[in-house]
Amino acid sequence: MKVFVTARLPGDVMAKIEQEHSIEAHCEDRPIGRDELLAGMKGKEGLLCTITDRIDQEILDHAPGLRAIANNGVGFDHIDIEAATRRGIPVSNTPGVLTDSTADLTFALILAVARRVVEGDKLTRSGKFKFWAPFYFLGQDVSGKTLGIVGFGRIGRAVAKRAGGFDMKVLYYSRNPPQKDEDKRLGVCHTPLDALLKESDFVSLHVPLRPETRHLISKRELSLMKSSACLINTARGPIVDEKSLVEALRQGQIGAAGLDVYENEPELSPGLTELDNVVLMPHSGSATIETRTRMSVMAADNLLAALRGQRPPNCLNWDALGR
Repeated sequence: MKVFVTARLPGDVMAKIEQEHSIEAHCEDRPIGRDELLAGMKGKEGLLCTITDRIDQEILDHAPGLRAIANNGVGFDHIDIEAATRRGIPVSNTPGVLTDSTADLTFALILAVARRVVEGDKLTRSGKFKFWAPFYFLGQDVSGKTLGIVGFGRIGRAVAKRAGGFDMKVLYYSRNPPQKDEDKRLGVCHTPLDALLKESDFVSLHVPLRPETRHLISKRELSLMKSSACLINTARGPIVDEKSLVEALRQGQIGAAGLDVYENEPELSPGLTELDNVVLMPHSGSATIETRTRMSVMAADNLLAALRGQRPPNCLNWDALGR
């Protein structure tokens, strides 16, 4: 069958797909353009895409024979799953494999904002580091502080485990009922969102992007946080009202923020880059050699299974397809 791959993948992953199907691929390290994507979809039975590709009705119309969509990423808000389901197309993603790398980056941002790592690097490189003094260039401790985790899936739990190494008190908010045995094992406490925001020194977001989580953190929620609190977002940009966050940071309503994702990515809200109390990363939560390779292998396995008529290991809509 004919397969379209929208991003450069490791050679052995491409070879694995080519053992069973012919491939057309966009092999540049930049997101594929819309016109390129539309052209590439013509006559294809399989699609391996990424989180930057908007797979909507128009795309599906360009590939009436499409039999499988494999997303190289865990988030799937960019795919019209309902439209794919109506056409009988299984859609898959790559969950679990990026848990540890994203949790690691979450803690890197926590430490960076608390100890002003980026500010310190800039100051030192610019030659402005001239002396040591007892109360010069102070940050704040991480050890022993309270961490609030919003969303307690795989990544939220992994962040909680890392917090244990810093003797942090961990609160979490989740739509799911608390699991008392697991909460006890992890040393965490289920807490209403407003209470979590008020009590936490660090708030880390780990919910998926859904209509009900869009702007989950906005002006009202930011006003509940401590003036010294730090907000960390490695989930999805639109979970945070970025304009309100800029104002909260500018006015000292909260202490700092560490962001890996943005509301209108890759564009940033005006004023964000001018602030010293925010650390900005280029959506790199899963950006390690090991993790991105495993993601690509998983996406390829999902695609090949679907094209064989089998259930992909990580199918998002199999039951809805009635198979």
